[in-house]
Amino acid sequence: MLLKEKMLLKDRPSSAIVAVRDLNRAREFYTNTLGLDDEGGSPQRVLGLKTGNTRLVVYESDQAGTNKANAVVWSGGEEFDAIIDQLREQGVEFEKYPELGMAIEDGVHRAGDFKGAWFKDPDGNILHVNNM
Repeated sequence: MLLKEKMLLKDRPSSAIVAVRDLNRAREFYTNTLGLDDEGGSPQRVLGLKTGNTRLVVYESDQAGTNKANAVVWSGGEEFDAIIDQLREQGVEFEKYPELGMAIEDGVHRAGDFKGAWFKDPDGNILHVNNM
């Protein structure tokens, strides 16, 4: 079956979605630690957060934190270093992945012009900021 051009997803907005075990704890982390704006949702089950021109949806699930890969990535661009400094001031601890083969200094991975840092939310979801 052929899809009509107008139905293709390439022209549709998308959002990231992350599972957490405790929505109140997640709200504290994502709004206070990361500085995202709470746009509402279902207060008992779903949190909608503004991040750039997209949304991050956070919801409660017993499967929270079981993903072992990146859940969300942010492009820090030229403000990467300032963002990393602010996250560090907020108490964020950065992960180290030597298996990536990059130089690592103060939790920041570097390879050529690339700089990236990985950290986890309170449920173990892997979050990432890079300078791309």
